[in-house]
Amino acid sequence: MHTFQLAQKKQETKHRMRSFIITFLLLVIMSQVKAQITSRFSNMGSGGSSSRTTKDSSSKNQAPDTLTITYRRLGEPTDYKMDSSIADFNGPFLRVPANYIYLGNNGSPARPVAFTPRMTAGFDAGFHSFDPYGFNHDNARIYYTNRPYSELNYMIGSQQEQQLGVLHTQNRTDRFNFGFEYQKIYAPGYFRSQTTNHNIYRLTGRYNSRDKRYNATLSYFYNKYANGENGGIRNDDDLDNPRYSQRKTIDVNLGNDASTTSSLFNSTIPVKSSIDQAGFLFMQSYDWGKGDTIHVNDTTDVYKFDPVFRVQYTFKLNKDQVAYLDPTPDTFFYTTHYGWAYSGDTIRAQHNFRTISNDLSLVQFPIRGNQAHFITAGARIENTTGTFLDSDIKFSNLALHGEYRNKTKNQKWDFQALGELYMAGENQGDYSVSGMLSRYLNPTLGNVKLAFSNVNREPSYVYKYFSSNYDSWYNSNLAKENISKLQFIADNPKLKYNLTVNYYIIGNYTYMSSYYKSAQADAIFNMLEIMFSKKFTWRHWNWYADFTFQQVHGTAPVNIPTLWTRHRIAYENRLFNNLNLMVGVEAKYMTAYDADDYSPIIGQFVYQTTQKVQYYAPDLAAFLHFRIKSFNAFIRTENLNTFFATNNFAGPHYPYNNFQFRLGLRWWFVN
Repeated sequence: MHTFQLAQKKQETKHRMRSFIITFLLLVIMSQVKAQITSRFSNMGSGGSSSRTTKDSSSKNQAPDTLTITYRRLGEPTDYKMDSSIADFNGPFLRVPANYIYLGNNGSPARPVAFTPRMTAGFDAGFHSFDPYGFNHDNARIYYTNRPYSELNYMIGSQQEQQLGVLHTQNRTDRFNFGFEYQKIYAPGYFRSQTTNHNIYRLTGRYNSRDKRYNATLSYFYNKYANGENGGIRNDDDLDNPRYSQRKTIDVNLGNDASTTSSLFNSTIPVKSSIDQAGFLFMQSYDWGKGDTIHVNDTTDVYKFDPVFRVQYTFKLNKDQVAYLDPTPDTFFYTTHYGWAYSGDTIRAQHNFRTISNDLSLVQFPIRGNQAHFITAGARIENTTGTFLDSDIKFSNLALHGEYRNKTKNQKWDFQALGELYMAGENQGDYSVSGMLSRYLNPTLGNVKLAFSNVNREPSYVYKYFSSNYDSWYNSNLAKENISKLQFIADNPKLKYNLTVNYYIIGNYTYMSSYYKSAQADAIFNMLEIMFSKKFTWRHWNWYADFTFQQVHGTAPVNIPTLWTRHRIAYENRLFNNLNLMVGVEAKYMTAYDADDYSPIIGQFVYQTTQKVQYYAPDLAAFLHFRIKSFNAFIRTENLNTFFATNNFAGPHYPYNNFQFRLGLRWWFVN
């Protein structure tokens, strides 16, 4: 017990240090922004213009005050642009898709409405309830920008909810770029023991040598989630009782009598799930090929290098630290859901995983000048260790992988074939294969895509073993999951629609059958999933319609709504040359279904068939979004349906919040 408390104090000390560092970084960035604004106003006051090309003391022309910024994903040859749209609050600002179900409070455990099985081979710890909020290597952005770029986001809402975001990236030279991002999510919530307090960090870097033969890429992220667990409210009827108009007075299942003290950078949460995820990736490559010096004008020459063959080495380190703590356990809740006899002891669980991998790949570029056309073959060694309250594990894996990609220079055809096989180790026999063919037809018909993927994988480790100081269990009867996916996508910018059709064939589907036990589906089942989005326009009025239809064929332990839909009707116009205005209403609705329950100790959604969740009225919101040059504002009133109907539920005993006001601000600066 003493050792555990010391560990907690060390974690709190580390958290305070990180908070101090973030505050310091914010002050530095704000000082740079202030200096930039002051400089621009002084230039304008002297008759200058912030967008005019100027000369320094050496009479060399400086670049005009315009921004060119793109980024790439790891392993993806496509250039992406920054999203400055104000149409979707959930997109570039909140960064959580609108079609996610979360347990009532911003930052709480979440899952997608659309059925989304995990389709990756190899070891997986299995803790993904907070993935929508965090960073990882897959969504890392490797930037290129001709000018230093900074972005600040801030949101404040009802019940002291706050969200903070910082982004800064710049090219120190044409050969080196770094990027830093920070995200803070803080929401005390409307109900007891519901506070969320997340700190999310990302650092990226890119370097290439002067002769363009050596390249290095860095990706680092650290996600620190702190989530208050209340086990849901005890009595759903309390929501309609006038005595409980203040939702904090409603009894909950966990932490009911404990006090919570919280602030933006320091929270004391009585019953808490803590997840720390860290990932470090360093990729190096050396190219052989042909270089040419291109003469641009009398004073400028540009060196262009086209690789033909590449040797690439990637080092990766991932850590997952998962903990649960309840110092004052509730007898009824743990007896009912976990079958434990209450002994008065603190309930805690702790799972720590670390995986180190070394990957060596060989890459061939068949056509000079097209780096989006390549063939890759490689091997990877993974070493994983796990530390729990009562035992430890250690194992290794050897995986072979290959890829063929051909994205043509005219951007019309895109073909990809991927394969990965675990030859030896704990995950021997795991594999994944996938193929994709995309074709841009014309401006009228847009782009169409066909894809296929199949994965054979060991179930995530949380389904095989879990331990706490009250009980431990091991499920040794789990076979490998086998999931196939057929996909068709039609994207049409001219007609403003997107259609995605997914068809799944699933065997040995693994799920949580109770709060503390796992199981697998008895038979193979199929799943049809259709997602359609369309924008209708009439003059300055726009209607954004989103639909998701799902249907299971066969007996399956899967809880999904048959239909989910979202509609945004808005007046949009450009006023006074600089003001982009969007004002309207938003409604979300889904059909009734047996929504998954949630097990706080193991942090997993649980299959159940005894409690149906239905929307008493659509989730309603009214909003005013606008952008003036590089300043965005999102003014929103949400959950308007609670004025005339009972709160809608995310899952059994987990209601969404009451009426909520949110003000979101977003600035970006070009230095």
